[in-house]
Amino acid sequence: MYSEKVMDHFMNPRNVGEIEDADGVGQVGNAKCGDIMKMYLKVEDGVIVDAKFKTFGCGAAVATSSMATELVRGKTIEEALNITNKAVAEALDGLPPVKMHCSNLAEEAIREAINDYKKKNGLLEQEDACNSCGRRCDDIHHHLEEDDDE
Repeated sequence: MYSEKVMDHFMNPRNVGEIEDADGVGQVGNAKCGDIMKMYLKVEDGVIVDAKFKTFGCGAAVATSSMATELVRGKTIEEALNITNKAVAEALDGLPPVKMHCSNLAEEAIREAINDYKKKNGLLEQEDACNSCGRRCDDIHHHLEEDDDE
C-alpha cells in the first residue's frame, strides 16, 4: 500500500520539532481527517536554511510533512512556493489515492509558513494589502469599523 520512501519518512521522520525563532510559521488542518501540520521556517537572504515540522495525524501525514521540509530546505522563497502536493507525493514515490489529502496539507503548510514570513517582513504583494487603506492586515473589513466611528 505504501512505498518504501513513505514508510522510511514515517518511521524515521526528518526535521521534527520547532524552530524557536522561526521566521515563518504555518499551521493547517483538515477537520475531515483530523490531520494537523505545523511548519517552521528559518530564512536567510531569501533562502530557506532550516525547516521543521510538528504533525498530528496518520503515517502519510507524518511522511508528507517530513518530505516537505526536505524539499524546501535550500530553496528560495519563490522556489518553495512552486512545490506542489504532486511534487511532495512524487518525492515519496506516490501515495494511495485516499491519502493524497496529506500531500495537499503539506503544500498548504509550506504556503502558510511562507505567507507568515512575508507578513512579518513586509513582503506581501500589493494585492494582498487591504484595498481600502493599503495596509497589510488580516482583517480586510477593519476599514468598515473605522468608517462607522466617523
